[in-house]
Amino acid sequence: MGNYEKKHPLLEAWNTYPSTRKENKKALNKPSIERIIGEMFAIGEFYYYALNLTNSTVFHHHENMLKMHGLKEYPKDLKDIIDLTHPNDIEFVIKAEQAAIKKMLEIGIEHQLYLKSSYCFRMKTAKGNYELFHHQAIPTLEDDEGKLIQSVNIHTNINHITRQNPYTVLISGMGPRNDFHQIKIEDTSPSTQHPMGSLTKREVEVLSLIAKGYSGTEISEILILSQHTVRTHRKNILTKTNSRNGKELLKKAFEWGVF
Repeated sequence: MGNYEKKHPLLEAWNTYPSTRKENKKALNKPSIERIIGEMFAIGEFYYYALNLTNSTVFHHHENMLKMHGLKEYPKDLKDIIDLTHPNDIEFVIKAEQAAIKKMLEIGIEHQLYLKSSYCFRMKTAKGNYELFHHQAIPTLEDDEGKLIQSVNIHTNINHITRQNPYTVLISGMGPRNDFHQIKIEDTSPSTQHPMGSLTKREVEVLSLIAKGYSGTEISEILILSQHTVRTHRKNILTKTNSRNGKELLKKAFEWGVF
């Protein structure tokens, strides 16, 4: 992938992705933050940064990054961010990236700008401990040959919701696509098993939109359903997941790797 200023453990995984340009290229124009915010899910403190995939440089940082990690200056390279990751989670992050790339290739790289990957891992905070973060990667720019050269990553601290990592990668569609692919990276204890298999495809779609903060009216418009049908789906989801309310459902959804 060109001459990187700093080597990091994700390079080997990224080099298997044919649509990533393997040459150093200058930082690109600022991505459309409006579009990104419209597609993101961040319940809690979060920050974002743009990533130049051709040389792993990081730019256009959100100011929360300094406060949340207790940093004195913004990271300039992806390795600086990876160094904040819990050492025991590095192997999972590598496997998660490999799994995300494999699934995106199966779907088709022509759709890469409408596919978002997400998973969880622990990061060091300003308090000096490690807390669970939700990571989202949104491709934002291709070159003239359709090679992916830029993305925006969003990190949300979800330690207040759950401390249980589902070790699951989610590939979800954005804009015109409604993809929903869960990829389990490794087995977990029986306590982390969940009844997702009992939910219908439509209920999973409704669950995803509920957790993103959409109202019943908005969900009915997005999925072209009546509001009564949406309410019925929500009731069924709560029953099937044995959740008393939306807050409890959200906690379980994170632990199941639905986001």
